[in-house]
Amino acid sequence: MNRMLSRMVACVATALVATSVVAQAPAGKPITLVVPFAPGASADGIARIVGRELSQVLGQPVVVDNKPGAGGALGLIAVARSAPDGHTIGMGATGAIAVNPHLPDAPPLKPQTDLVPLGKLADIPLVFVASPGAGHANLPALIAAGKASGGKSISYATPGQYTAQHLSGELLASMAGVGLVAVPYRGSGPAVTDVLGGTVPTAMVDLTSAYPHVKAGKLVALGVTSAERSKVAPEIPTIAESGVKGYSAPAWMGLFMPAKTPDDVRARLSSALQKVMANPAVQQQIAGLAAEPAFMDGPAFEKFIAGESKKWGEVIARIPAPAK
Repeated sequence: MNRMLSRMVACVATALVATSVVAQAPAGKPITLVVPFAPGASADGIARIVGRELSQVLGQPVVVDNKPGAGGALGLIAVARSAPDGHTIGMGATGAIAVNPHLPDAPPLKPQTDLVPLGKLADIPLVFVASPGAGHANLPALIAAGKASGGKSISYATPGQYTAQHLSGELLASMAGVGLVAVPYRGSGPAVTDVLGGTVPTAMVDLTSAYPHVKAGKLVALGVTSAERSKVAPEIPTIAESGVKGYSAPAWMGLFMPAKTPDDVRARLSSALQKVMANPAVQQQIAGLAAEPAFMDGPAFEKFIAGESKKWGEVIARIPAPAK
């Protein structure tokens, strides 16, 4: 296990003990932090880090409750239906907040009316990678090969249909003017495995899954999807600086509350979250999970989400519906 993976494991282990730590917080009605993903995922680890620190700032316990399902929407539906008294908040990510509402069979969640943003926490770096055997030394080479292929598309593996990774690839295809066809897998791990094995030439996956193989020379990193280089892997160029000017498609996550939460409650929680996210130790722990701390307060996050929703809605409208 390399040094980076060791740090990540240590950070996850630290985060997973957060529920025992928050139990020692000063007495008060607990706040439930709903995480719509399974335990052990990067989102779960970030939630536990933030929850532990929130409990100390607020002086009351913060208990993480994992409710995975429906692409991250199931837990947020529970948040939206909870009492708007500040005692239930939830983690929301790109898919459930900005992607799912545009899908033909979207879950019964309307983020813009059912929830109110508390604050953005982090960006999750995604990376476009290729098998060394595919012959693409960098992104310009891949784009040139695609344009010279006479309309033949290049396959890229994704963790599933309509995931942030899938849509990031669709946006790249549109902006670069090159044919890319998504091959859905059940997670980034299987997608990376098939690129390593040469079954599919490229993949758009989370950096956590691909970076150890990039470091080992078993995958070629063509570019990260964020507007700036990742602090985790600063040697990997962005897609924008590799020739696709203006490209930016980070995956992200933040905290949300029921839509009718009173302003004074929102202000108290927002102030506490801002203090937590300004803590260098918290930022370091989040970075240890291969995520990028990227705090925005509620109003700024709301404007950001509106732009993201518009962007991904336009991308989805251009994707042919999957065959039934």
